Amino acid sequence: MTLTVDEAFRKFKSRLELNAKEQADASKRHTEVRDFLRTRFAIDRDFLTGSYKRWTKTKPLKDIDIFFVLGEAERDYRDKGPDTVIDDFHAALIDKYGEAAVRKQGRSVCVSFGVVPDQDDNTDYQVLSIDVVPAFADGDNYEIPDRDLGKWIKTNPEIHADKATAAHQSFSSEWKGLVRMVKYWNNNRQHGEKPVKPSFLIEVMALECLYGGWHGRFDYEIQSFFATLADRILDQWPDPAGLGPPISDGMDAARKARARTLLQTASREASAAIDHARRGRNGEALKAWRALFGPKFPLS
Repeated sequence: MTLTVDEAFRKFKSRLELNAKEQADASKRHTEVRDFLRTRFAIDRDFLTGSYKRWTKTKPLKDIDIFFVLGEAERDYRDKGPDTVIDDFHAALIDKYGEAAVRKQGRSVCVSFGVVPDQDDNTDYQVLSIDVVPAFADGDNYEIPDRDLGKWIKTNPEIHADKATAAHQSFSSEWKGLVRMVKYWNNNRQHGEKPVKPSFLIEVMALECLYGGWHGRFDYEIQSFFATLADRILDQWPDPAGLGPPISDGMDAARKARARTLLQTASREASAAIDHARRGRNGEALKAWRALFGPKFPLS
């Protein structure tokens, strides 16, 4: 039986939510990483953060963020450039996972587990990778290394989480689902490189761009969201915690221009899908939404 557009979006939203098997594998993996790094560094505490913790992570499941708050015995790292602590975490993780599985990033070290999604973005319920973020406590906030800026920057993931929760509640508990959908579009392999990077920028923009409350239509909300993102991708988007550099600084002018073009295209394609449904062409509407988002959007 053919799904209605609303039924298809609700099924799509459910497919992007992490199920028990995926959470179990993620727990196994991040516990393994945490246990190992505690043997190599003096760590006061470690905790999950990022979109996985905020429940805005999309599929395929990857880049689960873990903050490792270093203790006083590691304070020398704070007096050095950010490369030093990243280098040492990188070297330690190579000892555990091998050089091919570990890579340095701007503010973290990524550990990949060799999982490759199939053509339908399925991973047999396995997580692809984990991002390890060294940090120091700074009162109620944290400082993390930024290799691109060559300095330590302030952040507070708890504030990010609180803002996401408030936005979700004010949008009839549909905000996180819409964010996951657009992040999934952002991951679509047809783009090549992600249009919006970091994907956290989508979430930051959604704090302002998804406004006025939920009106009960996924298709209209998504079309409007794409259009607003396209209109405002060139703006500067500050850190929601008001501590670190603007989140939009991760994209230069050329990347923003490319993202704007792709977001405008997405908005037009969403409008075309809505028109198909309006004219009674439900099957064509579903095919159009699937072409826009990717294989997790259902046709039946």
